[in-house]
Amino acid sequence: MAQSIRVWDMPTRLFHWLLVLLFAFSWWSAENHQMDWHRLSGIAMLGLVLFRLFWGFIGSNTARFCVFLRSPSKVLAYARSNGPTLKRAGHNPIGGYSTVAMLLLIAAQIVSGLFATDTDGLESGHLSHLVSFDQGRLAAEFHELSFNLLLIVIGLHLAAILFYLLVRKRNLISPMISGSDEQLETSDGTLIPAGWLRFALAAIIAAALAWFTSKGLGT
Repeated sequence: MAQSIRVWDMPTRLFHWLLVLLFAFSWWSAENHQMDWHRLSGIAMLGLVLFRLFWGFIGSNTARFCVFLRSPSKVLAYARSNGPTLKRAGHNPIGGYSTVAMLLLIAAQIVSGLFATDTDGLESGHLSHLVSFDQGRLAAEFHELSFNLLLIVIGLHLAAILFYLLVRKRNLISPMISGSDEQLETSDGTLIPAGWLRFALAAIIAAALAWFTSKGLGT
């Protein structure tokens, strides 16, 4: 019997939706040649991703990498299952790895942007002074490549959400908004909050590192 269970904490949900908004804004600012806003958005995304990495180790149970990254055998078993599976809290075995893949691609997008240099050297990343012009141009090319890869992964992510909604009758969007999942068939994985002290620690460190990076790492 389905039951409503707390699944996602506020920091995890805030990270998710802020990242969505910042990614869209970064896309818009680049397309409209608003590079000052684009660099600022990139720094904000850097802070968010750093926070999520910290939160993946010290955050609530459903946000921790060690919880939602399952063994390869469990991933294969889940992929081979034809019928409906028991609705549990948090990421499914495939979703956990897709989350990490998306985080890595976003991190690659951000880091490459920090070192990127345009053809005339006028619009460059915050850390472009640490590399040669040729290395900065290589970073710019990788920045574009990683963006295209991200679009593919995001498309697959959206397709998976639609598949679960239409085929498996599983709404994955609502829990990421409210924090509660009303379709669960087991209480396994119920949210165990990490506390606001850990949140403050992760947020302050992430923000400080992002700010320090925006200043060219002090140079």
